[in-house]
Amino acid sequence: MKKDIHPQYREVVFKDLSCDFSFLGKSTIQTKDTVVWEDGNEYPLVKLEISSQSHPFYTGKQMLVDTAGRVEKFNTRYRKK
Repeated sequence: MKKDIHPQYREVVFKDLSCDFSFLGKSTIQTKDTVVWEDGNEYPLVKLEISSQSHPFYTGKQMLVDTAGRVEKFNTRYRKK
């Protein structure tokens, strides 16, 4: 293998911002944010919008975000007559 062409594979903390859930994993992603984990070490922080703790498939809950009445507009347009 060639040297100095592969990204650094390291431990990273992933944080789901919607439900304040964090987990430690490994990744090559580059980030400027860091966080102190439960073991006292400092790790790079990757902020996520959705994870298994907030995804409707895993939670069984449907979270519906209505912006500018899109849902009502859809329902009125495609309502069964």
